[in-house]
Amino acid sequence: MAVPRNRLSNARKNSKRAHHAKQPKQLAVCANCGKPHRPHFACQACGVYGRG
Repeated sequence: MAVPRNRLSNARKNSKRAHHAKQPKQLAVCANCGKPHRPHFACQACGVYGRG
């Protein structure tokens, strides 16, 4: 079983997690109706997926 040689301090542990914060969801613009939607998902307004 693998055992770490030394324990990480709380500061070092938390600095490793500095980039783990939640990000807002990215949105794309529908080519058919122009409304924002999630990328790689069908548009909720018009139902078109892709370039219409």
